[in-house]
Amino acid sequence: MDFERRVNIIGIIPARYASTRFPGKPLHPVAGKPLVQHVVERCREAKLLSDVIVATDDDRIAEVAREFCTVEMTRADHPTGTDRIAEVAARLDCEAVVNVQGDEPLIEPSVIDTVAGAVANSEMTTAATPVNNISDYSDPNAVKVVVSAANRALYFSRRTIPFVRDSAEESPEAQLAAFPFLKHLGIYGYRGDTLRRLVAFAPSPLEQTERLEQLRALENGIAITVCRVDYDAIGVDVPEDVARVEALLKE
Repeated sequence: MDFERRVNIIGIIPARYASTRFPGKPLHPVAGKPLVQHVVERCREAKLLSDVIVATDDDRIAEVAREFCTVEMTRADHPTGTDRIAEVAARLDCEAVVNVQGDEPLIEPSVIDTVAGAVANSEMTTAATPVNNISDYSDPNAVKVVVSAANRALYFSRRTIPFVRDSAEESPEAQLAAFPFLKHLGIYGYRGDTLRRLVAFAPSPLEQTERLEQLRALENGIAITVCRVDYDAIGVDVPEDVARVEALLKE
């Protein structure tokens, strides 16, 4: 079945105003546009999304985003972005959705299409890219994933996984060279029924321990297909990241 052509896949961008490190981040100007507008425009360049929606609980974000995008208001008490996405998806006439992070203005449309297209044969999809520097190798915020021979996620962790036993006494550089580590990228595709099942589960022990909500899916038997891509996420986490992103946008 030509799933990509026949199934309605909608991109949803969760956007919150409150942020400990960067309040109002979705509206912060980046190269003359609100940050979230850059993400919307990247989503519109993807070939497999039939629409793009900003999901928010904040009237300030909604007012600005309505100038360039469809907006869906959500409750303010969602514990995770997945729950926010699910509230919106329940109102939509679509078979699948892609959750695109609202703080990645440089995301490649091809990555969005890869994750969206993989939903044809998967309950849930995501993306990963090779770890190619020591910073990501050691950084707990650069989440690692290990996959099966069929590219199904076996585990996600803030630790560097797997543990390379034969290189354990060697330098981090040697360990990095000893195995093709994968860095997880925070984009997800869901079939509608899978998303409804996922948010019905209580937060799981591993999810709460690692603070990684995708582990709730694995702990409850939902298979996650991991798409390997040649793209490394460049997000805006703190105000200091804006200048770097603006410089890259000029290239």
